[in-house]
Amino acid sequence: MNTALVARRAFSLSRQQLFGLTFLIIAGAMLFLFALSSDPGQNSTFVLTAVASAQKTELPDLVLPTQATIFVLTFIVAFFGGWQLARGFRAVNALLAVIIFIFIFAFLTWADRGRQFNLTGMLIASLVRSTPIALGALSGILCERAGVVNIAIEGMMLAGAFSSVVVGSATDNLYLGIIFGILTGGAMAAIHAVLSIRFRVDQIVSGVVINILAAGLTSYLTERFLSVHQELNDSGALRPISIPFLVDIPVLGPVLFENTLIVYSMLFLLVAVHILLFYTRWGLRTRAVGEHPRAADTLGINVFKMRYINVILGGMVAGLGGAYFTVGSVGRFDELLTGGRGYIGLAAMIFGKWSPFGAFASSLIFGFADSLQQKLAILQAPIPSQFLGMAPYIATIVILAGVVGRAIPPAADGQPYEKQ
Repeated sequence: MNTALVARRAFSLSRQQLFGLTFLIIAGAMLFLFALSSDPGQNSTFVLTAVASAQKTELPDLVLPTQATIFVLTFIVAFFGGWQLARGFRAVNALLAVIIFIFIFAFLTWADRGRQFNLTGMLIASLVRSTPIALGALSGILCERAGVVNIAIEGMMLAGAFSSVVVGSATDNLYLGIIFGILTGGAMAAIHAVLSIRFRVDQIVSGVVINILAAGLTSYLTERFLSVHQELNDSGALRPISIPFLVDIPVLGPVLFENTLIVYSMLFLLVAVHILLFYTRWGLRTRAVGEHPRAADTLGINVFKMRYINVILGGMVAGLGGAYFTVGSVGRFDELLTGGRGYIGLAAMIFGKWSPFGAFASSLIFGFADSLQQKLAILQAPIPSQFLGMAPYIATIVILAGVVGRAIPPAADGQPYEKQ
């Protein structure tokens, strides 16, 4: 007993020292890469008024002395690192998030030296680019809270993107295209549900099959039909909807209250899924099925029905995420358009520990990393574009490596249920 306690304390101490040294290394990197490479007379200008926004009030620009600002941020990170090394913080994961934010802001200050950077536009782009990732994460939560692993989110998104642009182009109705995208995602999820629930096929294998089917089928139809009938691949895109008065809130107004229908739908689903999962009888039954299906069965809950409902609902949410890529943004479909966002959504779900708001916060991190490459290209930062393009995927690898601690899924996640 005493040996186990000593070993546990030794592990805790080594983890404390590891994080402390990591924070000090980050501070050193900020000092040598950003602070010392800046000139004392340079300023960094952050524009707080979004371009082409319905916001009526213009905010003054935020002008910061580049080198002095980075020195102050470096000192803060070094102080946290020294304190973590000597005493340790209890909420070390929260501190890690704060230090990452400080590092990113120092990096943007350095990249913006002598130039102008639209900070509000960056926040808008982060929310917009995080939308399909958040929808993919919500899809995964609905499925895995009921005990069904769903790595087929990528395929459901891809199929939803294809059908939404075709229907939207054929009917000249973007909203009808969104509806068909949602239904297509639900249909793909129904296939996954039948394979994994009815026939008890390995759920990972079933998901891979759905992804391969969607990738192959959409690529074939794009090459065979859309390349010939290009009028079916030109739906147009949704326009942002501004909410009066709220859009005039400084900074947050254009970010939250001037978006397309799909972004608003994502924010609504975020709240709705949280309430349904944790404050309703349906949510209690869903979580019971995902944690202990046999006990739920003995209480009269239809395990198979609950899993079918959740998987299909998850597929419909993924289909809405797919519609974002076509009618929600570019207005056309290209092969493998989703670019792995379904898989990143799964990473956001794990990072958020299978909770809607946690997954949304994780999605914002990935969306920020995704939009960062575009903004830095505009600033002509001395970083190769290939490395900038890897930013969201590097963030995914870091999260899945367990740097934020162990994430525990529902107890029956991935386990097929057989009624006795």
